[in-house]
Amino acid sequence: MALRDRFNRLHDDLRVSVTDRCNLRCSYCMPEEPVWFPRDQILDYEEMHRLIQVLVEHGVRKVRVTGGEPLVRKDLTRFISLLAGSDGIEDISLTTNGVLLEAMARPLADAGLTRVNVSLDTLDPARFRQLTRRDDLDKVLAGLDAAAASGLTPLKINTVLLKGINEDEAERFVETARDKGWEVRFIEFMPLENSGTWDLSQVVTGKEVLERLRAHWDLDPDPSADPSAPASRFLFRDGRGRVGFINSISQPFCGDCSRLRLTADGKFRVCLYDQAEIDLKTPLRQGATDGELAGLIHDALQEKGRGGALEILERQEPLPGNRTMHQIGG
Repeated sequence: MALRDRFNRLHDDLRVSVTDRCNLRCSYCMPEEPVWFPRDQILDYEEMHRLIQVLVEHGVRKVRVTGGEPLVRKDLTRFISLLAGSDGIEDISLTTNGVLLEAMARPLADAGLTRVNVSLDTLDPARFRQLTRRDDLDKVLAGLDAAAASGLTPLKINTVLLKGINEDEAERFVETARDKGWEVRFIEFMPLENSGTWDLSQVVTGKEVLERLRAHWDLDPDPSADPSAPASRFLFRDGRGRVGFINSISQPFCGDCSRLRLTADGKFRVCLYDQAEIDLKTPLRQGATDGELAGLIHDALQEKGRGGALEILERQEPLPGNRTMHQIGG
């Protein structure tokens, strides 16, 4: 039975978080001193793989590995190899902050990873320290070069612009991306850090950025874009690359959502913003059959609402949350 909700949305895209831990401390993602999940609460790779196989049996075709920072989890290449050996998975990607990517890019590619998204919000070392509370920009840039050399392409850069902090870097990101062969994607600041600091006035909308870029470059909508993908993509008319916009606050794409999430501690979530989640770890460890696990998944999917981002847009304020972004997975 396909993974359809009561709004007839088909779900074939899974985000699986392998850890809540991270080697950066980005202010919009987590508190400066986060409390990590106890290690015995984290699913091992075989447990994750079994749950993913259940989802694949019911239509999941794309798997994105996230965190926290997934590269801090030991022996990640073994997990990628498990995914690569699974019939039915057509695309295996990974979202990372890039700090450890230089050494890991080639082994990940050899294990079967298809492509990489790197979260990078500034190209300025001082701002990088301000935003991440770490001094690792050089490592991230080296990781990007290593990923490109290892064939983990198209290489996408996820950039959150914040008013008064880094909003002036849009053009610089695009210039660099066009030179390097990256695809930069500007993501609107989402209310998921849960410490009460999210402010709508800090959101730089995709429409604002697009208007700024069009003052410098000719851009056309990408006719080949996937309608269920979160990013609206535009092609540079001169043929040198493309740019994306994930307008999750100003133009929610909930109506076409195809994504599901499995957290590192074994919770299944049908919406990024929805507090509701079901525990798959406990029945898994208590001996539940694949059919019983699939039943829990389908039941949860029937409870999926029309979309948390739509509610945020209407309320003009964040929804109550029970997890920060690093605990959910990107």
